[in-house]
Amino acid sequence: MSNTEPVLALYAAFAKGDMPAALATMAPDIVWTEAENYPYADRNPYVGPEAVLHGVFARIGGDWDGFAAISDELIDAGDTIVSLGHYSGTYKATGKPMRAQFAHVFRVKNGKIAAFQQYADTLGTARAMET
Repeated sequence: MSNTEPVLALYAAFAKGDMPAALATMAPDIVWTEAENYPYADRNPYVGPEAVLHGVFARIGGDWDGFAAISDELIDAGDTIVSLGHYSGTYKATGKPMRAQFAHVFRVKNGKIAAFQQYADTLGTARAMET
């Protein structure tokens, strides 16, 4: 199994809204860290799939219409996978659309995502959220 497989599976599951499949890509002790100044970084780090589900994914689902995380390029560096891509969606409270670049750094161990670090265009997201 390539270390890109769980990363690709995570993006595919998230795109379908299949949270059980998304969580299945993660190690039981995953350490998930949102970018500094990102709206969901307030509880960093998230440890374990349930913390990611409730602290990040559920909040995104509640806040955004059509939220998507699209990986445009994957860079395979062995147990480190880097994804370059963009977010899009419409913030429900303001009705403003967002498109923001990201870099995701995944650490894969034994076929599961063991760690995640997000780097993101926080300004692009903040502009959609501002009233």
